[in-house]
Amino acid sequence: MEIYNNIRLSKEDSEHLYIQLYKSIKELILGGKLMEGDRLPPVRKMAKMMEVNNVTIVKAYEILEKEALVYKRIGSGTYIAHQIKGDDPEGIEEETHQAINKHRLLDQGQIKIEENTINFASATPSAELFPVDDFKQVLNDVLDRDKGNAFGYQEGQGYYPLREILGSYVKEYGINVDAENIQVISGAQQGIDLVSKALLNYGDYVIIEGPSYTGAIAAFQSRGARIIDIPLEYDGLNLEILEKKIQSNRPKLLYIMPNFQNPTGVSYTREKKEKLLEICKNYGVYIMEDDYLSELNYYHDDTSTLKSIDKENIVIYVKSFSKIFMPGLRLGFLVIPNNLHGRLLMAKHTTDISTSGLLQRALELYLKKGIWQQHLRYMEGKYKERFEKMISCIEAYMPSEVEYILPRGGVNFWFKLPSNCSSQQLYELAVNENIVFAPGNLFHLNNFHDEYFRLSIAAVSPPEIEVGMRQLCKIMEEYINKYKSSVVRASTIKPIL
Repeated sequence: MEIYNNIRLSKEDSEHLYIQLYKSIKELILGGKLMEGDRLPPVRKMAKMMEVNNVTIVKAYEILEKEALVYKRIGSGTYIAHQIKGDDPEGIEEETHQAINKHRLLDQGQIKIEENTINFASATPSAELFPVDDFKQVLNDVLDRDKGNAFGYQEGQGYYPLREILGSYVKEYGINVDAENIQVISGAQQGIDLVSKALLNYGDYVIIEGPSYTGAIAAFQSRGARIIDIPLEYDGLNLEILEKKIQSNRPKLLYIMPNFQNPTGVSYTREKKEKLLEICKNYGVYIMEDDYLSELNYYHDDTSTLKSIDKENIVIYVKSFSKIFMPGLRLGFLVIPNNLHGRLLMAKHTTDISTSGLLQRALELYLKKGIWQQHLRYMEGKYKERFEKMISCIEAYMPSEVEYILPRGGVNFWFKLPSNCSSQQLYELAVNENIVFAPGNLFHLNNFHDEYFRLSIAAVSPPEIEVGMRQLCKIMEEYINKYKSSVVRASTIKPIL
């Protein structure tokens, strides 16, 4: 923080304090004293150092962001952006500027798709797969049946007939639960946020997989939790490291995706699932199981949910319909242990009171009519076709220097470049060819493991996969060959995938 000690803000100056601060930080950036990837102090800390109010800092940071000098990473902070040496950001060539902005959006969990972009970044389904006509019909049926009642507040826990039918639905996954233990939520992200609010206080420990879902990391960080990531192996978490971390830190929660994990596609073995439950039972740790995509099981032997073998009632099960239905509906549910019922209901009430009554009623009717099963079979077929095309393209075009383990289902594929290569640099090259994917550092704490990246098949058709993979692998091969002679970077963490 010494670099900021020389900044002097004067209330006697004719310029506003935030303009003075903006200019001082800009000078540090353009002068090379603040480098790409450096994190600016949090707003409150900077305000204390500069002896000004928080608004002054926020305004200064906003101007820096508008000039593409910094960018925000949700739940993490404000970082110095990539600069083209010798040029002011305002003079950056338009093509390069657009590439930087696209990377920055992706780093914030967003993506801008231009016409003809091949989108390997998004893990949500493409719009042509949405069951629009069927859902339109059930919406009309609900409006005809329920009239204005469809637009009233539902009880905070969710529309009771929907909770009843969801109880029947999860029995197919081996989960036996009453409607009273189901909480309707506005998507899996809200479910993670509610569990965070109900369970975590500032400074509590949470354990996650490394790598993990960025939305979960952000939710835990928003509660001031201290996060520990445990390395993933080909068959699940490293349980030896997990138990040692539990013994030394006494976490309140473990967040995992046991089937076709995001971003790696890894699935836990039955043996690891059972051992995991035993460890968490012994130390009194709740497990939040994010059932990401267990439906999309093409070749795996066992996709049993952790909740289905939970005899101690320590698993909080979260399920969303986003990846296999329509993500914009924002519908999902939690299966919750009895002793957490009140706390989660309170967290839901303070978040948004209740999920849309119209959409809950429509989903209940959709499930009741059996249309859901037809749609699920349709989605399985479409995704399997894409999955198999992706595998054939990986085997045909992927450079031999790139490491991977093929998943047995789901929509995500996880790769590792040679250790002297960067997925962020590869991303910038791919963007120029209208191909986007997810660099691996987005899924790791502290921006580590830049050599990894994720490709998803959710939003690309088989012809797009063929064209995109052929082109991306060509870009990758040229990039790897360019850096073959480079010195391998030192790393303090040993990757396992």
